[in-house]
Amino acid sequence: MRKQAVALLRRVIAYEVGMWLSLGRWLLRRPPAVEPGAVAFSYVGVVKPILGAFIVLSAIEIPIFDLILRHTVPWPSVRRTALVLGVWGLLWMIGFFASLRIHPHVAGPSGLRVRNGISVDFLVPWSAVARIERRYRSLPSSRTVRIEPSDTQTILNIGTGSQTSVDIVLREPLSVRLPKGPSGPVHEIRLYADDPAALVTRAREHLAVRLPGTEG
Repeated sequence: MRKQAVALLRRVIAYEVGMWLSLGRWLLRRPPAVEPGAVAFSYVGVVKPILGAFIVLSAIEIPIFDLILRHTVPWPSVRRTALVLGVWGLLWMIGFFASLRIHPHVAGPSGLRVRNGISVDFLVPWSAVARIERRYRSLPSSRTVRIEPSDTQTILNIGTGSQTSVDIVLREPLSVRLPKGPSGPVHEIRLYADDPAALVTRAREHLAVRLPGTEG
């Protein structure tokens, strides 16, 4: 139990630090470097309106709530604490959005780098890919990482807004790094991209180079 608590605390701290770093990079327009020949693919389009609405509402709520407390609570320390928490919450949401924007999927010579903010980041080598295709799917929950085990194959969903739009079928089971540690062997990976057709086209170009004479 203690080891689990320590591991959870480490993940929380790493996530918090990574999110604030992402916010700084986004504001300074300094995205992480990618390998030569790599192309980035966004996945925030489906959640951008929702996050934008939350950010705007939070920005409006802070001064209104502060005004209410100013006329109802006689203790300045309470108002200051509420104000600090409100500003922190607003910046946290902006930082979360920044982490999604600044860490896109990346298709490069070495493989497809699958991401979701700072919580998911692993590489699928092209040599491990049997085929890749565009297909929209709805997920039963809003969890980012969802594993579907069965007797014949295990599917890893990296969803955004309860959706995936790209299916990656693997040549053989592959273990990848997830927020809670390495996954078990998975046979297929499904992820979301705003432009799945472009991602699939780019991936097939790399597969054609890796495996000449095949369609990918």
